[in-house]
Order: sequence, then C-alpha cells, then structure tokens
Amino acid sequence: MPELPEVETVRNTLKHLALGKKIDRVSVFWGNIIKQPQDPKEFEQLLIGQTIKDINRKGKFLIFQMDDLSLVSHLRMEGKFGVYDEAVEKTKHTHVIFHFTDGTELRYNDVRKFGTMHVFQKGKELENKPLRQLGPDPFEKAFTVDYFYNKLKKTSRNMKAVLLDQSIVAGLGNIYVDEALFRARIHPERIAHSLTREEAEKVHDASISVILEAIEQGGTTIRSYLNSQGEMGMFQQKLRVYGKQDSSCVNCGAPVIKLKVSGRGTHICPECQPLHTTR
Repeated sequence: MPELPEVETVRNTLKHLALGKKIDRVSVFWGNIIKQPQDPKEFEQLLIGQTIKDINRKGKFLIFQMDDLSLVSHLRMEGKFGVYDEAVEKTKHTHVIFHFTDGTELRYNDVRKFGTMHVFQKGKELENKPLRQLGPDPFEKAFTVDYFYNKLKKTSRNMKAVLLDQSIVAGLGNIYVDEALFRARIHPERIAHSLTREEAEKVHDASISVILEAIEQGGTTIRSYLNSQGEMGMFQQKLRVYGKQDSSCVNCGAPVIKLKVSGRGTHICPECQPLHTTR
C-alpha cells in the first residue's frame, strides 16, 4: 500500500502533469470507487468544466483542488494515477478517466479496485470524512512531542498499533512504522503508555526523519508501487530493517527477525529493540 512518501511523490509528479487542465468530461467504469456523491453519474456531471488548480495531500490522501470542488482520493493497495494522450488505449484496470479539453486524460488504474474518491465543495473537505478523522502528518506543526506523548499515555495498545492509527498520526504505514521503531530502538509490542517522554521523543523524531528521507528518495518500491510517471521510488535501498529478516542488523550484527504484531508482518532486531514489560 502506498504510504505518505509514495503519495507525496505521486502528488509532486501529478502537479507537473495535470495542473491547469480543464475537465471536459468524466468516465466512471467501476462505480464502487465513487463514495461521495454515491451516484457515479452525479460524480461525472459535477466535475465537468472544473480546472485542476492545485494538488494537496493529507496523510495518504490526494486532494485535487479545483475551481469550486475538491476531489479527495485514496489509492489503497494498488491505485495509480497517470496522465495519457487520449489516443493511448485504456487497460482493463482503468476505472476512472478525467478527459481534459487539451486531448489528454488523467486515468485512475487499480488492479484490486479498492481505491476511493470523494467530491466536496471546496474548503469543506477537511470537515467531512474521511479527512476529518485524520491526525496530523508527521511533519505538521501539530505533531509535537507533547501531543504525541499525551496520546501514548492514554492508550494500552502496543506501539505498532498506535503508529498505524491514522487518527493519531496520518500517513505512516507498515514499512515506515518498522523503520521508525528500529531507529528509536523501541520494540513494536511495547505498551504505549509505558514509554518515557524521552522514548516518546525518539519515536516522534524517528517518524519524522524516516518519512522525510523517503520523500527525498521518491518513496519505497515494494512490489508494484510506481509514481505517476512510471518511475520507481528508491528508498528501499536505505531500509534498515523492513524486509531484512535473516539478514544482519546494521547496528549490532544480530539477525533481524520477522514477527506478527497487530496482525501485520513486523521486522525488528531483538538486540537493538528489546521488549521491556516491567515499566
């Protein structure tokens, strides 16, 4: 699943490809992707004549800012946007096409059909689900150490579950949670309220640094992720623990192991991330 760095990379590439383009018409081929309005035909009609003015991001969501409307889209597992000439034949996985007046098209492709799209009046998108439920991004001003530490103190869930909770911090997924906890030397099964403020600060800072480094590298290519220009992200070359089971820890040389924590495959160094249960 694309996480924050991958979605940010998609946003940046789409800004080069789609800004200023005016929608002539919209074709929806798989209506279940359209969540707001619920009628795909109404969705198609709403967007006619709208020009893409900007493309923002909140957590793992893309926000297409238009003249009067905001289109909020989540890529889920396999969703991809791309800009094509209208003469290029669409694939069987192309489920939504935004036809522009200049003869190009923004196409949404999704092998698993799990992606979502919501349309709101411009300026109302943050007041409604799904964006209303999100916590701050890791590098937003609201994501302070105090904010994060207070959230940890109020829950008995483990740290893996807390960092995956998009209502606490938006954009982190399985890859970057493993990487952040490894950098902070915190076991993913540590109970959140057991962390000291110093430990919470280490997780907070590691979450920010790993996300920023991944954005600089264009994201992480695991399986099928590509950006909107068909290019692979390169952060996978800098992963320290995710997917490294049976390899030697870059810090201490101990074997990296894979666990299941909160139902997710989880990678740790048991020497660098010992599980403390007595706090």
